[in-house]
Amino acid sequence: MEKGDTIIFDIKKSQLAKKLKADKDFTPTPVNDGDELYPNGIFVFNITKMIEHINENPNEFEPETVEVDDFSNAFSSITESHVNSVDISQPVILAEISPGRYNLIDGNHRMEKARRMEVKSVLAFRLDVKQHMKFLTSKEAYLSYIEYWNGKVKSSISVA
Repeated sequence: MEKGDTIIFDIKKSQLAKKLKADKDFTPTPVNDGDELYPNGIFVFNITKMIEHINENPNEFEPETVEVDDFSNAFSSITESHVNSVDISQPVILAEISPGRYNLIDGNHRMEKARRMEVKSVLAFRLDVKQHMKFLTSKEAYLSYIEYWNGKVKSSISVA
């Protein structure tokens, strides 16, 4: 691939990422006792409600195969006693945290067990920004996430 081709590709990629506009009617996802949450600073996602939504809308979410080695275990907190009890055949959840970049937000124990078993790939649901953002648990986090995302979009356009 020519150097110029890379630049053209980067410009097209950055044009695909669009800035988000806040929905004035956004309602945070409620948290019930026992709900599993994924906290990342101010951004707290309700994983339980996310999984329920995925299961209730199978046509919207197609599991795909992802490579275990593509996901670092450096940032996950693993409870050793829980690793052996997880079912690695259940898809993990990846969320688009900046344009084109996905993080593991559910399934750290499954990914760790797969790594230990030397399994090369697992199934995953890949949620884009609009699909996973609705599972934020506060309006403040929602508005901050839009600001965060739009900053990422702006910087990806500037780099291109």
